[in-house]
Amino acid sequence: MHVCEPSLVVLDIAAGDEKTAVAAMSRLDEPWVTCGVGPARRVAGEPGVQARLHADIRRPGSPSPSGSARRTATAAVCR
Repeated sequence: MHVCEPSLVVLDIAAGDEKTAVAAMSRLDEPWVTCGVGPARRVAGEPGVQARLHADIRRPGSPSPSGSARRTATAAVCR
């Protein structure tokens, strides 16, 4: 993965289960603008789940439950 702008980050999440991964991604959605909660995936032969989150740490997030404005505003981060 190549991140070409300052303050853009890609976070790989590893968790014991999907519920925990989703909770972690939801919490990271509060302080920063992110692509929102994505799917957690299982890797054959490995315990737990993995997920990926893209964030722009220059811009504060919000606890908005819908997140629709956030995803529109972060389209460049999510590519």
